Amino acid sequence: MTEQVKRPILANFRRFFLRGLTILLPTVLTIWILIAAYNFVQERIANPINGWIRLAVVQWSPYPVVLESELTEARTQLNDADRRAWIASGNDKQWLRRYVRREKVDAIWNRYRVGMDLIGLFVAVILIYFAGLVLGSFIGHRLYARGEEILKRLPLVKQVYPAVKQITDFLFGSDEQPIQFNRVVAVQYPRLGIWSVGLVTGDTMVDIQAKAGSPCVTVFIPSSPTPFTGYTITVPAEETIDLPISIEDALRFTVSGGVVIPPSQTPAGSQRTLFSDNKQPSDDQPTPGAGEN
Repeated sequence: MTEQVKRPILANFRRFFLRGLTILLPTVLTIWILIAAYNFVQERIANPINGWIRLAVVQWSPYPVVLESELTEARTQLNDADRRAWIASGNDKQWLRRYVRREKVDAIWNRYRVGMDLIGLFVAVILIYFAGLVLGSFIGHRLYARGEEILKRLPLVKQVYPAVKQITDFLFGSDEQPIQFNRVVAVQYPRLGIWSVGLVTGDTMVDIQAKAGSPCVTVFIPSSPTPFTGYTITVPAEETIDLPISIEDALRFTVSGGVVIPPSQTPAGSQRTLFSDNKQPSDDQPTPGAGEN
């Protein structure tokens, strides 16, 4: 009797634990990815830019103003390393002035760090914009293409760069030739009797269509679990089945390995979820009729 009580308790615990995990995990992972992306941009891009900005202010800006009394005080408070650097400069007054200005700039920056650190992010956005503006011109495009050819010839780089570029082109596309999907279809691929969900990208080549003898379409079959890669096929338009779902629903279906089915495509009278409240046959619950002779 005790064993029978424990088994339902363990089964309920596992079911509700997994349900809570499936509810919380996407949110937690999304927040983690956003924080990791922000930290990467802040540490690898914004912080170096902020360092260059502070250096430019110290080297060429007349502000903050340094008083003579501050120079005298700083001269007596130099540590051993800074004192040797000052002596190596020939006791240069400008060196000492830049030293005091650097201390002031660092103090101001640390006082308003939250706002000041955003300067690097803002400058990074502006630089990326101008990079796109320059590379979008005729000369910039030619230089960029030449640089890509060089990268594709370098050892190791040529194995990584094309794959990374495919992913970025898939995510962001380009203004000149964006990747656009017209609709979602089902086609029999890779052989008759096996159906795959694909995205129609447009018409196909003239010679292929002439050989097929009927209107054809080009379909991109995304792979699972990474829809950035897949297969591009050409099939007669009459051999495709239009699916009334969005591109996002099709990608979710592919990424999840077919687990996440769009609501409009769920069989009537059933609800396909990972963890249903309805009791299903499992190791903890005997199949109806089991044990009956």
